[in-house]
Amino acid sequence: MKQTLIIILTAAITLSCAGAGEALVTRVKDIATISGTASHALMGYGLVVGLDGSGDSSRSIFTARSLANMLERFNVSVGAEQLSVKNVAAVMVTADLPAAVQRGMALDVLLSSIGDASSLQGGTLLATPLHAGDGEVYALAQGPVSIGGFNASAGRDSIQRNHPVVGRVPGGASVLTPVQSRVLDHRQICLVLHNPDYTTACRLAEAAETMAGSGCARAVNASMVQIDVPRDEPDLIAFITRLEQLAVETDSPARVVINERTGTVVIGEAVRIAPVAISHGSLTIRVRAQWEVSQPPPLSRSGETVVVPAEEIDVSETGTGVIAIPPQGSLNELVDALNALGVKPRDLIAILQALKAAGALEAEVTIQ
Repeated sequence: MKQTLIIILTAAITLSCAGAGEALVTRVKDIATISGTASHALMGYGLVVGLDGSGDSSRSIFTARSLANMLERFNVSVGAEQLSVKNVAAVMVTADLPAAVQRGMALDVLLSSIGDASSLQGGTLLATPLHAGDGEVYALAQGPVSIGGFNASAGRDSIQRNHPVVGRVPGGASVLTPVQSRVLDHRQICLVLHNPDYTTACRLAEAAETMAGSGCARAVNASMVQIDVPRDEPDLIAFITRLEQLAVETDSPARVVINERTGTVVIGEAVRIAPVAISHGSLTIRVRAQWEVSQPPPLSRSGETVVVPAEEIDVSETGTGVIAIPPQGSLNELVDALNALGVKPRDLIAILQALKAAGALEAEVTIQ
């Protein structure tokens, strides 16, 4: 178990920092987005047909009514109560509309069953208008559904792979109305950081001034940097390309992220430990219950054979003494100390919370 813990903590170090003592340098396009180029969420209600008996049941009244309304458009009048919808499933269709797409471009769409269908395998999505938050139709989706899995059953036996009631239609939506992006506002570009941080914002502004000239960039707040496009810049696209390729040394607060449901712990490289001594031990209580047969003495005319429980209680406590961490202990020293204690990931969560309560952990603790 000690070796397993080392692997988990080493993975945490790898994910949280570029290396002990090394600054993380990243391109601007990986840490920020140009304001006005964000994608828009689209959503629609549609029907998937052609299912092999795996569609919605009669309890999904909205599916039958939707099918009846669709048939009405083809001059086929039939009541919803007369329809069998086992080969039809009602779905919600979602997609993301980027700001740079043009009319006629294809988008991938995601389908999610909202009835009691057991699978969307082999189905076809009928033409479904996709709306944005303003109620306007921006795309039309249609096509065969791919679920990337299956489910089958016979009697009480069943087998399922992946999630059969959620599927995709690759390139299944055609853009009808493109969204006009507004990158420039009075020859000014606004960069929005994915992770707001004042230090990173100031460093980004300094890097932009190095490229475009002194005084052309400024950090408005922790998440936004405004950049003035030089008057003599003939090509805006080329300017944005050079801007996106700038290297910026990012910064982040000292943080420990704990997920108690999975036992995952991620420790940032900037985390520091005040002088502290750590002792950790675990108490295990195990109760074993066994059944024994009790019989009366030989030739005895009284008594009877009975089965009685025999319980055994075992108490054990493990621990490896006290481990001291020096002043301004680094992440590596913390990992070495915890490994020396031989703690498990679940115990590591308790130790980190106790360090924070004692004021010895100089970091923000986030519990998910």
